[in-house]
Amino acid sequence: MPSASSAPANHKMSLTSSTSVSSLSSLDKGEYLNKVSARSTSSAAMENGIDDSEDEKHTRTLSSSSYLSQKKKVKKKRPPIMVNLSGTKYDIVRRVAEQFSIVTNKEEDQTSFLFWSDSFVSSERIVDLKPFQKINHFPGMGEICRKDCLARNLTKIGKSHPEEFSFSPRTWIFPSEYNAFQCYVRDLKKKKKHKTFICKPANGAMGNGISLYRNGEKIPQHDHMIVQEYLDKPFVIEGYKFDLRVYVLVTSCDPLRIFLYNDGLVRLSTEKYCHPTDTNVDQLFMHLTNYSVNKRSDNFEKTDEVDSGSKRSIKYLNDFLRRNDYDVAALWKNIQDLIVKTMVVAEPHVLHAYRMCRPGQPPGSDSVCFEILGFDILLDRKLKPWLLEINRSPSFGTDQKIDQEIKGGLLEDTFRLLNMKPSDKRKGMAAQKLESQKRLLRPTRRSEIELTSRSLGYRFEELDKKKIIVEKRKEELKERLAQVRRESAREEYENRNMGRFRRIFPPADKFSIEKYTGLLADAFQLFLSGRAASLQREVTRTFRQLREDEILDMLQQCELDGAEFRDGKLVPRGPKPLSCMPSAADSMADEASELSPPDSPRDNRGRSSSRVQGTVGRKGRPVSAQRPSTRPQSGARSRSLTRPLSSRMTPVGSINPAVDEAFINAAVKERDEEMTKKTCVALSDMRIKFPGKTDEEAEVILLQLQDNWKFHKPRIASYWLVKLDSIKRRKVIDIVRSNVRAVLQRTWRLNDVDTLRLYRIFNRVFNRLLWSHGQGLWNCFSTSGNSWETIFSKSTDVISSTEMQCCRRIVQLCRDCLLIVYQFASEAKNSMATQSHSDGPPPSRSMSVRPPRPGFSSSSSISSFPQQNTMSPVSQRMSRLYSSSRSALDA
Repeated sequence: MPSASSAPANHKMSLTSSTSVSSLSSLDKGEYLNKVSARSTSSAAMENGIDDSEDEKHTRTLSSSSYLSQKKKVKKKRPPIMVNLSGTKYDIVRRVAEQFSIVTNKEEDQTSFLFWSDSFVSSERIVDLKPFQKINHFPGMGEICRKDCLARNLTKIGKSHPEEFSFSPRTWIFPSEYNAFQCYVRDLKKKKKHKTFICKPANGAMGNGISLYRNGEKIPQHDHMIVQEYLDKPFVIEGYKFDLRVYVLVTSCDPLRIFLYNDGLVRLSTEKYCHPTDTNVDQLFMHLTNYSVNKRSDNFEKTDEVDSGSKRSIKYLNDFLRRNDYDVAALWKNIQDLIVKTMVVAEPHVLHAYRMCRPGQPPGSDSVCFEILGFDILLDRKLKPWLLEINRSPSFGTDQKIDQEIKGGLLEDTFRLLNMKPSDKRKGMAAQKLESQKRLLRPTRRSEIELTSRSLGYRFEELDKKKIIVEKRKEELKERLAQVRRESAREEYENRNMGRFRRIFPPADKFSIEKYTGLLADAFQLFLSGRAASLQREVTRTFRQLREDEILDMLQQCELDGAEFRDGKLVPRGPKPLSCMPSAADSMADEASELSPPDSPRDNRGRSSSRVQGTVGRKGRPVSAQRPSTRPQSGARSRSLTRPLSSRMTPVGSINPAVDEAFINAAVKERDEEMTKKTCVALSDMRIKFPGKTDEEAEVILLQLQDNWKFHKPRIASYWLVKLDSIKRRKVIDIVRSNVRAVLQRTWRLNDVDTLRLYRIFNRVFNRLLWSHGQGLWNCFSTSGNSWETIFSKSTDVISSTEMQCCRRIVQLCRDCLLIVYQFASEAKNSMATQSHSDGPPPSRSMSVRPPRPGFSSSSSISSFPQQNTMSPVSQRMSRLYSSSRSALDA
């Protein structure tokens, strides 16, 4: 029987429990009630004297399952992706964002993943963006979106590439180019030609302030605007003039990535087109195609179909052109080329401004900017596309059904390509923190040098430079490998999620890549005026990207180069040491096995039977020729093995005290003879390149000069000995010298060839040719003998026949180079004389082929190691020589 005092106690406990449960959370509350119920069940069972273990197990199982279910319910949810739409007025942006489960917010929330603005965005706002955030505008894009800036940049680059950038009407910027425009108008008046001009505000939009003039003299000067030649022969549909609104998405400027949407708008005028005259020049509904202008016309047709009305789709235009037997593929190829070239003009400005806003961002990382551009393009009667203007904030108004279909699809594919994920915030912040730590903990250049000098001691001067270069090269290759992998993953994602977009830059074919890369390099040089040279190199390298396997091979080679430096010591290359053997003894044994003759006895492990004793074994000699060892064999390692190796790799010609000197000298001599023969063959294949002519034509020129030597001899002597000073004569010789140096670097596989004996011999020849104010080279044209060979007869050095043959070939190349330079200068002088005396008969010339403009760089230069050994004497550095040669030849 239970005692009477137990009931009040239990009642008191139950009251306490009921009062404390209300203050617990839902999770703790369930766990607490389960424990209380289990405790009450067990106490009741004990009071009744019943062993209820099965019920107890069942109760515990229920309590644990309820606990886990409560734990699953309170699982932390992923933070939503938020977009800030406080800067836009278009509701279609919000609707499309909600389709991707993105939370829209019209308040100024600075933690949003995406900021959408309809107007210009300041650079300060882009600076403040976190790595995971994005905004729909690039800095510096105004260089092509403002009408005056677009005209200025296209005119500037069009002077150097007139055929590539001929897709924009001729434009003048007022008031700075007012006088030039008036001169053009007067010239037209003298030729009795009449042209119509269209005037637009420099920073206008939606057709405001546009007017047409038939008489250019009536255009006011003070207004800040642009004046263009009016395209009076447009392509028409059903008699109406139209233009195209083509949508272009730029997802990154570092590197540049451009996507073209496969649909757009065809905007028609509301009055049938007639050639502009003095009577209809004010009818803007006829001559302008802007939607904001024509929607005010009474003739504007608003329909729900894409193939009728005043606003139609580009798909309808393509079908219309196909039905009328026009080449639609060629048209869009030209439009695509127009868009890419326009973005090439913008890239130097945009990339420079973007790097200024994001200075710590590594190249090739995810861009925080993107932009949808609206290109307005007009087609003439020959279906040639003409660029009218570019809108950096194209309208996303949905007045008609066609707007909802085209612009809604454009925004959907844009959001899909942006690939925003909730994890981007965590990854971006971690990457930013890692980059900051790397930047803070990176040792300075001075500390690296001090540390290396302390570790290497007196060997610092010899090893430090190469070691730092190898480490720096490895870091660069690792960064390039990471960049290539990021680009590969990005491209793979884009290929799966482009939708109705197609990527037009970077292009797929190699020819287009080389073409646009060359234009990009010229644009950087032109617009940045030589500034940001490293930026230009990065851009060029990005689009000439190495494959991943190539970079891995280069990294492996760097690892082999870096393996030479271990603990401040230079370790010669060789097979990796076995883990169970000493590294020094193993590497030396491997060397002994490699240099031992094939008939030398070997043990069952494949190594030579001659053991490693002392510093090294007797390598490379037969057993019968080895000297008997006077040092007893011992298991202890010699002291020479514990000494650090030499700071530099032992040259082939140096004497190793443990290796026979005669054998090494013979091997070095044999190798040098073989390399000298290869050099002689390479020099024999070299030819002098005449600018603008083939190798066969250059050979014909040299033969003609030799056949008519009596006529040319006094003129060449006067040109070489009198007209050219010592600096210009040395430049002529340096053409051959630099190319010969490049041949030696390639043949001998050395960067520094100054220490080569053969190169020192060649330098003696070059100096002899410049002896006595160029008299040394001129003596080579005489038949009496070669005076330059006397420098070797008076020397104690012995010159082999192969080395002498190389020297003779070099002298012949210098002779040919002088003749080519003389002929080029002579033809340049004759061409100038022909231009100045065009009214009279042309002067007689020995060459019938007109020389090209001097100062260009030949494509086949030996300094770049081409497959064919062709010398290019006319390079950029020789342009001053040729320009001065013309005046020197005036007799």
